[in-house]
Amino acid sequence: GITGAGKSTIGDALARRLDLGFRDTDADVEAMLGKSISDVFVDDGEAVFRAAERSAVFAALDEHDGVLALGGGAVADPATRAQLRGHQVVFLDVSLASAVSRVGLARDRPLLLGSPRSQLKTLMDARRPWYAEVATFTVDTSARDPADVVEAIVTKLDAS
Repeated sequence: GITGAGKSTIGDALARRLDLGFRDTDADVEAMLGKSISDVFVDDGEAVFRAAERSAVFAALDEHDGVLALGGGAVADPATRAQLRGHQVVFLDVSLASAVSRVGLARDRPLLLGSPRSQLKTLMDARRPWYAEVATFTVDTSARDPADVVEAIVTKLDAS
């Protein structure tokens, strides 16, 4: 899902609920490059970040058997979408209003600088088809408690 959907929060809670490991590819990228994602965007540019993100996703899919949180833009890469086929993928959908309230002024989110609400809407519209393409199922996180979202995911996993 998009920034503010709750990928890291829900992913970590889901992993604990299922007694699995949790991994976040944004954290992997920061470890790989030795700086924050914001600094990568400023110092090196989005292309460097996206290449590192693709490598991080591929490595995580190969090495990790637990719950994996992907960065919101990871699915923009066709090779990443192809790698996700055959995996259980949950699209954490969120309303624009809920995402904006969670993200706030987004000083640490380089793609949302300027007008966070407008930028978020543009990103949501552009990425929604990719999220839908890779998703095994979708869970709306808008105005929902993380525990409630985790239970909805577990119910859908049990049904599949």
